[in-house]
Amino acid sequence: MAFRLLLLLLLALPLQAAEVAGVKFDGKAKVGNAELALAGAGLRKRLFFQVYAIGLYVQDPKADPIAQAGPKRVRIHMLRDVGAQQFTEALADGIQANHGEAQAKALEPRVAQLGAIMARVGEAKTGMAITLDWNGKETLVSIDGKPAGDPIPGEDFYRALLRIWLGEQPVQEDLKKALRGG
Repeated sequence: MAFRLLLLLLLALPLQAAEVAGVKFDGKAKVGNAELALAGAGLRKRLFFQVYAIGLYVQDPKADPIAQAGPKRVRIHMLRDVGAQQFTEALADGIQANHGEAQAKALEPRVAQLGAIMARVGEAKTGMAITLDWNGKETLVSIDGKPAGDPIPGEDFYRALLRIWLGEQPVQEDLKKALRGG
């Protein structure tokens, strides 16, 4: 009985840290003044290729990451080279799969803004870290720890990004489970 209780308590705690395909994700991150905890981390695969390792940071790892208010972070660590256009199209496809036509159309200008940031980078290269932070007001993009482009407004946009991995039609079902700590 005591062992079961201990096991349940351990499972309820946020991840201390994780390693996915050789990429280490710290157990905590800071966005603005908010301390975030790693909710989960996983591997995006396409056919038999490892594309990127991804970690999700939130204030409350037990709550729904999409619905919960406050700062959040998605950290993507590239495991192979992907062209900026291909990267942006994959994000747009993930958004369209999880939104109605009108919602997806309303998000298009901000998807284009993110696409322009990635186009300036040129290519998401192996080893590159792409961070998408929601600071409570806007989405901040950084590449290898350096700010990239102008902030992207709208919490609806950040939630749309999260739905790519966590929505009803996630890009990869086992990745959704991993990001939720499963």
